[in-house]
Amino acid sequence: MKIIDLSVPLEASASEPQRVEVTHHGHQESVSGMMNFFGCNADDLPGGIGWAVDTLNLSTHAGTHVDAPWHYAPVSERKKSRTIDEMPLEWFYGDGVVLDMRHKPKGSVIEVEDLVSALRKIQYDLKPNDIVLIQTGTDQYWGKPEYFESGCGMGKASTLWLIEQGIRVMGTDAWGWDRPFWAIKEAFEKTGEKDLLWGAHFAGIEKEYCHIEKLANLDQLPQPFGFKVACFPIKITGASAGWARVVAIMD
Repeated sequence: MKIIDLSVPLEASASEPQRVEVTHHGHQESVSGMMNFFGCNADDLPGGIGWAVDTLNLSTHAGTHVDAPWHYAPVSERKKSRTIDEMPLEWFYGDGVVLDMRHKPKGSVIEVEDLVSALRKIQYDLKPNDIVLIQTGTDQYWGKPEYFESGCGMGKASTLWLIEQGIRVMGTDAWGWDRPFWAIKEAFEKTGEKDLLWGAHFAGIEKEYCHIEKLANLDQLPQPFGFKVACFPIKITGASAGWARVVAIMD
């Protein structure tokens, strides 16, 4: 079995406008606490040290994460949207397929025709519960300021089309599932079309689904399908998203 890591690290980065603060507390800092808990002296501890711990202050949308329907809107399919802790675990393990969109111009929208063409190119037919991963090549900019503004993105129509094929979980190696914000702004200023505003996310109002953002290393997969994806989100009560260590598993 071979496992390929499809996640970016959870760290403060020039790529990450979301808050990420990680404080590492070393072994010496906990000595007094251990002495208090266990009624011991420092010289009773191996080398006079205690445990190392870490404190985090960050958004649930930092790093590689799974967005829940609650993130998109309070209602999905005319019912209260589910939060990340309410999503069925069965959704987050399944056959993976990569659709290569690296040829798409920066800031462009991925249309239904692009998805159909990519599937035809790799001779693959989607089936219910596949996990579809969109490859934009944006992960090459991780750690750099241009990451946030790079890549193409999904639209409302293309997202709904995937859901109609039975896809419940989909993901991208870009910062967000939609196009970069600057591209959405330009398109809206030009056309005034309201459906362009965060349209791929707002598709979740009509049809319930989850997507993964900030994937990485899709280019390390030896083939576009024939592997499993595990992307279980952290169980955070009432949250709009959960961090995930997304991996591809191959025999």
